[in-house]
Amino acid sequence: MVATDIIRELFADARLMQTQALQRLAADDIRDAAEKAWCATKRATDGLLLAKTGREPQTPAQTAGGLRALAFQDARFQRLRSFYNTCVKELHSDCFYDGHCEPAGQLAETIRETEQYISDAERLAGD
Repeated sequence: MVATDIIRELFADARLMQTQALQRLAADDIRDAAEKAWCATKRATDGLLLAKTGREPQTPAQTAGGLRALAFQDARFQRLRSFYNTCVKELHSDCFYDGHCEPAGQLAETIRETEQYISDAERLAGD
């Protein structure tokens, strides 16, 4: 499979996970919604990194490091890096793993904002 096909699959998976996150949020399951939004963020970031570097990250540390390197080289990636780090901490670690999903309204907003993150990452992947 060529890289462009894998990139498309990563972004398609990110969008599917975001749709599922919004469905779980509508069902008042914020913990599962948070994890699905985190997964969407991770998959979109992996697609972006594959597009920009030619390598798909194999670990979360590689994803974070790759995004950090992009943000250091180009200011257009700084907002993505900031949002990615927010998702790691608030959605993945705090809410999903630790069960601390407060304030729920703020977390719900972050879950919804993931859709824009995916769009921005996809746009930058094509630049």
